Amino acid sequence: MAGYAALHFKFTSSNMARKTTTSSPRRAKPRTAAKKHAASGGPLRRVLHVVGWILPGIVAVILILRFVPPPTSAFIITCQAERMLGLASGPAVMHEWTPMRRIPRHMALAVVAAEDQNFPNHFGFDVDAIARAVEHNKKSQSVRGASTISQQTAKNLFLWSGRSYVRKGLEAGLTVLIELLWSKERILEVYLNIAEFGNGTYGVGAAAKRFFGKTPAGLTTREAALLASVLPNPKRFSAARPSSYLLQRAHWVQTQMKQLGPNHIDWR
Repeated sequence: MAGYAALHFKFTSSNMARKTTTSSPRRAKPRTAAKKHAASGGPLRRVLHVVGWILPGIVAVILILRFVPPPTSAFIITCQAERMLGLASGPAVMHEWTPMRRIPRHMALAVVAAEDQNFPNHFGFDVDAIARAVEHNKKSQSVRGASTISQQTAKNLFLWSGRSYVRKGLEAGLTVLIELLWSKERILEVYLNIAEFGNGTYGVGAAAKRFFGKTPAGLTTREAALLASVLPNPKRFSAARPSSYLLQRAHWVQTQMKQLGPNHIDWR
């Protein structure tokens, strides 16, 4: 009897211990909250993770292009694709790289005078030009841009045409990297070699050959001003067959070149 009582007590105690263990509260709510918090931060972490992988690659490409001539550009590839697919008509795409030492100083000065006179001084963005453009666009139906040569280089080399906040944001980021990693002379050299100077004609080397039958070294000041004057709308204007408007603009560019002087783009 005493043995049975002891056995009964032992079984009861073990059963109670089991119940106590089973009925212990589980921390389900804190875990659920933690999972929700992790899920809410998931997409942001994934985006940051992707950016962390892509950004070093972009920096590496820009560093390489500081020393190596870009074989092509996003705009050139787009133009070639449009020609191949029959989406756009025009002459065969022409692109030729010319190193800065073979580009006459007055050609480089003409582009700066026409497109971005504050180029040697700003850090990729001309705040005064942006303010003037905003003020002009408020009062006029015509839209005036304020893109610098640095911004145009970033856009032409890596991005696409058109107006969108996404493209502008990418352009701004690339512009900062280019200004940080390249010299002003390199930025201008690349721009002179990828800018469209006529329909399907990219770079001053191709433009000099197609429109004037010569190398860039042989360009006169007038011809350089004509090429620079085409840049706002190269598919509409032609340096080989200049309209009266283009001739007036080229004359204005030459006047600006004289006022700026050749030392305006002296990088030494």
